[in-house]
Amino acid sequence: MTLKIIASQCTSCSACEPECPNVAISEKNGTFVIDPKKCTECLGHFDEPQCAAVCPVDNTCVIDNAYPRYQLPA
Repeated sequence: MTLKIIASQCTSCSACEPECPNVAISEKNGTFVIDPKKCTECLGHFDEPQCAAVCPVDNTCVIDNAYPRYQLPA
């Protein structure tokens, strides 16, 4: 799974963008979005997704069940 940002809850504070080790977060139309092709849930970098850790609004960066869980390369 990858993470997604709930657009209706995003305050566009930009706290998440510089924290993403995969450069998966960008701004579009005044809110931030996560590119599911780049998101690894911060596996291999941190113990928890950094977008969720730094977001000031609870439950804004959440798991997107539409995508399979990221697997670290063997």
